[in-house]
Amino acid sequence: MKALSANVTKTLLTKARLVCADNSGAKILQIISVRGFKGKRGTLPHAGVAQQVNVRVYRGNEKVRKQVHKAIIVRQKKEFRRPDGMRVHFEDNAAVLIDDKGDPKGTMIKGPIAKEVVERFPVVGKIATIVV
Repeated sequence: MKALSANVTKTLLTKARLVCADNSGAKILQIISVRGFKGKRGTLPHAGVAQQVNVRVYRGNEKVRKQVHKAIIVRQKKEFRRPDGMRVHFEDNAAVLIDDKGDPKGTMIKGPIAKEVVERFPVVGKIATIVV
């Protein structure tokens, strides 16, 4: 994975619930694990914007419900700092479902996504409507 230019504060712990920002059929997602997390013993894995996580579809279509999927976090409520000094935060915590290759399962993304997501995953940026 490519390194990020911003210093993202990682505040989404496991069992956190996110809004699904694409049209894949899922509505609410729950974080199960964070890919590539290395922490101290007894520390819950935590994630931030532009990180890949394993999620469980908590609420949504019958085809995708109660299954484990991979997702990318595209928005978070907690502010994070960019190299130019600007601080960015969003109204909700949201993620986009992806397949094993890293391509999005949906065909469009509702709402804005962070610029850091497009840096790391350019395929997600192609279907986004707004990049902040």
